[in-house]
Amino acid sequence: KNRCNRGYAFVNFVDYRDIVSFHELYNGRNWKNFNSDKICDITYARIQGKEGMLKRFENSALMEKDDEYRPLVFVSHGINKGKREEFPAASRSKASFDSPKC
Repeated sequence: KNRCNRGYAFVNFVDYRDIVSFHELYNGRNWKNFNSDKICDITYARIQGKEGMLKRFENSALMEKDDEYRPLVFVSHGINKGKREEFPAASRSKASFDSPKC
């Protein structure tokens, strides 16, 4: 409604030891910085890891939406750690979404 909170995020931790402190800091808190009454509820995802999430979304219809609705991907290691990286290109064309499987 208010376009200031999409409602969910997937966070993949580079170091598993950061999960507990992140959970303690954010779980159950509401987003006072935004015009929203949503409360953060942290759960484990069915798909784990950055590569798994990239694979999950690469051919998703979500990737055809406006940029503001697409997943953000960040560099995990090295000199550019924390900088935004481009989402990998789809492994199949839009035409293959519509064509029947033979």
